[in-house]
Amino acid sequence: MSYDIYFLSRREGQSWDEVLEAMEDAAAEDSEPIPDELLEAWQRIEPQARTLLGDVDITEYEQESRDLSHSGTGINLSVFGDEVSVTVPYWHVGDGAATVLGTLFALSAIVEKETGLTAYDPQVEMPLADTPPQQAMGIMSRITTDLRNRYGG
Repeated sequence: MSYDIYFLSRREGQSWDEVLEAMEDAAAEDSEPIPDELLEAWQRIEPQARTLLGDVDITEYEQESRDLSHSGTGINLSVFGDEVSVTVPYWHVGDGAATVLGTLFALSAIVEKETGLTAYDPQVEMPLADTPPQQAMGIMSRITTDLRNRYGG
């Protein structure tokens, strides 16, 4: 389980629910190569992500996917076909949650700037720019605590 941010393209008049439904429909189809504009954006994002996060692992699979992961925080940036997302597992509580979410939000701003897509926070059902950091931190801490209580750790 993870706190997820999706990067979406929304047409004028289109609801966020319609955008998410279209994304789910596209995910059910066969994978497509990453569009050239996203590959170009990846080339700009990767060095900025390294500056922000430090040591990261990069995985590339031909023209279909790119993945950047940071072991210290669990933050993961993925491009699969034309889908872009940033995730962080529910490991963090309190100040740790605030720190990792600050980093997640900063990485999301880089991705948003370089791709031209809108960062969308499905946990609160609004664009990330409108998501109150305290609300995101509360969700992260609450779910992490609940998972630890249920499963230990």
